[in-house]
Formats: sequence, C-alpha cells, structure tokens
Amino acid sequence: MRLSKLLERLKYEVVQGSDSIEITTLINDSRKVETGSVFVCISGAVVDGHDFIEDVAKKGAAAVIVGREVDAPEDMTVIRVADTRYALALMSAAYFGYPADKLKIIGITGTKGKTTTTYMIKSILDDVGHHVGLIGTIEAIIGEKHIPAANTTPESYTIHKYFAEMVEAGCDCVVMEVSSQGLMLHRTAGIPFEIGIFTNLGKDHIGPNEHKDFEDYKRCKGMLFKQCRLGIANIDDKYFEDVFRGATCKVETFGFSEKADLRAVDTHLVSRPGYLGVAYHVAGLMDFDVEIDVPGTFSVYNSLTAISVCRHFNVPVENIKKALKAAKVKGRIEMVKVSDDFTLMIDYAHNAMSLESLLTTLKEYNPTRLVCLFGCGGNRSKDRRYEMGEVSGRLADLTIITSDNPRFEEPQDIIDDIKIGIGKTDGKYVEICDRKDAIKYAIEHGQSGDVIVLAGKGHEDYQEIKGVKHPMDERVLIQEVLDELAEN
Repeated sequence: MRLSKLLERLKYEVVQGSDSIEITTLINDSRKVETGSVFVCISGAVVDGHDFIEDVAKKGAAAVIVGREVDAPEDMTVIRVADTRYALALMSAAYFGYPADKLKIIGITGTKGKTTTTYMIKSILDDVGHHVGLIGTIEAIIGEKHIPAANTTPESYTIHKYFAEMVEAGCDCVVMEVSSQGLMLHRTAGIPFEIGIFTNLGKDHIGPNEHKDFEDYKRCKGMLFKQCRLGIANIDDKYFEDVFRGATCKVETFGFSEKADLRAVDTHLVSRPGYLGVAYHVAGLMDFDVEIDVPGTFSVYNSLTAISVCRHFNVPVENIKKALKAAKVKGRIEMVKVSDDFTLMIDYAHNAMSLESLLTTLKEYNPTRLVCLFGCGGNRSKDRRYEMGEVSGRLADLTIITSDNPRFEEPQDIIDDIKIGIGKTDGKYVEICDRKDAIKYAIEHGQSGDVIVLAGKGHEDYQEIKGVKHPMDERVLIQEVLDELAEN
C-alpha cells in the first residue's frame, strides 16, 4: 500500500524521504515493527514512541509518523503531523479500507449506563434481523466471536480492525461504548457515527493520566456530538446543555421530563421473591407499556435510550418489548439465585456515583436489610475510597468491606481508607479482607427479605495483586460457598 494513500485525509509535512513509498504494515507498537512498516510515534503516559525511532529503523521500518523533530536515518521517510494519535485514527481507517463507511455506527457516551445500553440495543436489533457488532467495556462481539476488552474504547487501529472483521462477518450495524478517554485520545476520530448517545455525567475519571478537571471531562464527552448525524440525549441530566453546547448534529431527547421527546410516565416498581423489576409507559414519539427485568430508575433510562435508537431502525413495538425483557448483561445488576428468602446480585458499581445510584434504587424496594459488599482498587485515588465508604455507610444497613484489585497496595490499607469514609456515617460494617470469606459471611447471615449486593467486580473474572491477575469470578466463589455450606 502506498504511504500517501494512508495519509490522504490528513494534513502532513514530508520532512525527509517520500510519501510515495510502498509500506507493508501500519504499526504503533515498536515491538511489532517489521520490514517495510510505517511506525506511528504515540506519546503515552508511560512511554513515548518518538524514543524508539532508532530501534524501529534497525527492524526495517520504512517510515515514521512524528509530532516533533526527531533524528532518523537518512534512508527513512519521516512524516510530521500535528497530532500522531489523530493521524493513527485516520490512517487506520484508510489501512483497513474505510470499513466504518459500510456500517451504521451507534456510539454511546456517559458516566453510567453505557454497557447495559449497548447490550440492550444489540439485543433488539439482532432480534429483527440486523447483524450487530459490539465494542465495549466487557468485550467486542464480531459474529460468533467474543474478544475480552482491555479498554472500554480500544486504540483506533484496533477499532478499525474490528470494523473490517465485522464487515467481513456480515454485520450491518455496530453499537459501541465511547469513553471520554477514547474521545480525548482521538481513538474515535474520523468515525462517521450515525447516532451518538449521551446517557449522563458524573464527576469521575478526573486525575493523573485521565482528565485534568471536570470541564475537560465535559468537553471530551461533547466531542461525540460533533461527529454524529443524530444525537440522542438524556434531557434530565443537569449537564446535558453543557455537553451539547457545540453539537453539530440533529438532537432528540429522552427522560422523565415533559420536555423530552420520548419519555417515561406511570413508572412503578415490580417486586416478588427473587425478582426486582420496573414497569412504565412510553409516551411522546412512541406509545406503549414496557416492563424490564432489572430494577430501578436507571433501568428506565437505559431502556428509553435503547428504544430511542431502535425507533430509527423502525423496530416494531412488540419486538422492542420482547427484547428488553430478555436483555441481560453480565455483572450489571446480575441476579444470582442462592435462596428463596433473600436476593443476591453482582454489580460493577465501582465509584461513589454508581454505588449511590444502585443503593438508592434498591432501597426503593424496601428490603428488610440492604447489605453492600465492596472494596476499592489499589493505586487509585483515595478520594474514591472515602466517598464509596461514606455512600455505603449512609445507604446500606450493613457494609461488608473486603478486597478488590489491591494491585501494589496492601489490602488492609485500602480497607482502612474505606473505613474513614464510613466513619462519617452511623453505618454498621464488618471487615473481611478475603473476598470469598466476605461473600460466605453475606450468604450465611442473609435474612428473609434482604437484598445483598456484591459491588465493584461485575464482569471481571480476576483479582489483580502485585502486578499479577489471579483468576477470580464471583459466580464461581458463590457456587463454592454454596457447596461448602451444603456440606456442613
């Protein structure tokens, strides 16, 4: 492939060599460079690709894409661009033959609800005969293939590689989570989104190697609505207008507000032994009743989002209702049957905003006790620990503090930080460092009418300790606990 073909949608300067050379592969990882590669120098949080030019030259790289002055061998082509991450995104699209142009792409951004909503939309569209690819926090789905995710929004090269595979697999649509980090780092630059969705905004992902402040977080979320045809937004969110301030797309809204184009009315909780759900009437642009097998207000928002999207695909109402009833997401209010007396669930809530939303929702069902088991990740902001401790202490009747990906910190130190937050409340708590022992305590001491939440791990199937990911799936731990209790 000619280098100029990869650069055709970019402004660039030929510093040395020629843009007419033939290249073999497009690479942004110096370890994967081979003879004839073009290497894009990405400046990351830990390493800077510009420092590897001598190394990739020895491996036979034909060209490098740079964002600043570099020393390069005379026989190597050097192309300078304003932003190498942006260049990688547009070059990746060209390298794979612009697969995004052959797909209808739905992008979802927001602090909460992205994952659940992507699965809801995929479930509904698959049900009416579309072939839907998915890219998100848990995995990428391409036909029958499931690829575990490393990032919510992968690097741009990987995204376009997935798009190309989806076209090959016969997909006509893609639904993907678009993180603020992904937008900020230009991973989604140049993608022609058919629909962009805004779910909500909370103060998260602010700090070193993330967003410098909340204004930057809002600005990055808003980038999606400058590259989609239609924006669908939660009108009830207080930052809706901020996020859409510079939007260039057509805008539709959903929510509880009477101003929403698609709104939920007559919402009521549905509860029976081992089951928590919610039902409501869809009004505005559509008119029908719906029941979701997932509790709470945020389930209404998630399902409204999915309905808003599927309306544009002309999905019949009966198909929407049936698919919403069936849609389940691993680790997102995932009910696990352990008793006829109380309800136990697994949820990914791993920050104060998501935990508060979850616990507030569950309290509305008036459980005998609301029990919250959680820990916090190591090598992350201590504020998250204080805040989550305070939220659980305030809202749960009992908090079970345990371990969750301690990384390079001591688990007890993290637990002690959580206790500082709980100490600001009158909340009762126990601390059990080993997560399996903590789960066993929760099940053994479950009372009739309790709702027990195992928060923080969700879909994750590992525990990260001292740089090593050890296998640990809460579903497996629950079964092991039940087997042990049955033997006693």
